[in-house]
Amino acid sequence: MTDKTALTPSTHTTPPAKFSHGVRKGNILQVAGQVGFLPAEPGKPPAPAGPTLREQTLQTLANVKAILREGGAGWDDVMMIRVYLTDTAHFAEFNELYDAYFEEQALTAPPAARTTVYVGLPAGLLVEIDALAVLG
Repeated sequence: MTDKTALTPSTHTTPPAKFSHGVRKGNILQVAGQVGFLPAEPGKPPAPAGPTLREQTLQTLANVKAILREGGAGWDDVMMIRVYLTDTAHFAEFNELYDAYFEEQALTAPPAARTTVYVGLPAGLLVEIDALAVLG
């Protein structure tokens, strides 16, 4: 049986409850839902990258990418991305940001499957993203 390893990049704070930012078991890596918090600063509470969808989306994707890297993966290994938006009016803007981000990533594999749902998040947070990667 393969061991399960918790992943917490140095840029992330300890999760607020009993869960891992990411978990790898064998060639499967699951990234927990990430929000647009800036990299952790000792002694300071987590803070969003800014109030806009753009700022939060780009930081959220950076946070997901940091966990993928911590687990030995990259965007080309991602099979599924789930996006949680707080406002249906943000869908078109999010798609533009998402497409531009992944164009910059220069992927060599087909894009991941994606699901988008609408949810309530803590005050001030506009987007959350999780990902499932398969390595090798």
